[in-house]
Amino acid sequence: MRAFVGLPLPDAALDALERLQEGLTVGRHVSADNMHLTLAFLDDQPEAVLETLHQSLAEISAPPLTLSFRGLDTFGGKLPRVLAAEVQKTPELSHLRDRIRSACRSSGIELPRERFRPHVTLARFPRHLEEGQVAKIARFLAAEADFRLESEADSFALFQSTLAPEGARYDVLAEYELRG
Repeated sequence: MRAFVGLPLPDAALDALERLQEGLTVGRHVSADNMHLTLAFLDDQPEAVLETLHQSLAEISAPPLTLSFRGLDTFGGKLPRVLAAEVQKTPELSHLRDRIRSACRSSGIELPRERFRPHVTLARFPRHLEEGQVAKIARFLAAEADFRLESEADSFALFQSTLAPEGARYDVLAEYELRG
């Protein structure tokens, strides 16, 4: 089963991000149902391994987090593939991510070493963008350069990711409360 661990977003944050998306006329918007902040991508895992991971994740104790959204950026180089709202990397967020990655490794899941760049994906772009589309993305980024949002995260979750031609669908398999 394809899976990941991430932070679901509260309704107020989802509403603000959807309003932000309204100004973007290029690409495929990520639906609010699929918006999250990924903490560990697990790829395909057997259900037994995910059950072991579930038990380890349930033991993690951490306080609720304040997510500070600070601007927008694209991923994919010269021809962007993704537009994302950037989230400030705080010690508390990094600590939670480290604990989750440790639980993954102790459950037998090998995770690639990667730089943590917290973000929430807002839109995906086609492989071959036209010059005019790239210009529209650049104008949107310039217009929304000062985007700011504060939001509370009071849980993290184990998600299943199901790929489909119209895009991925994410379903919560288990949710874990953040409590101080």
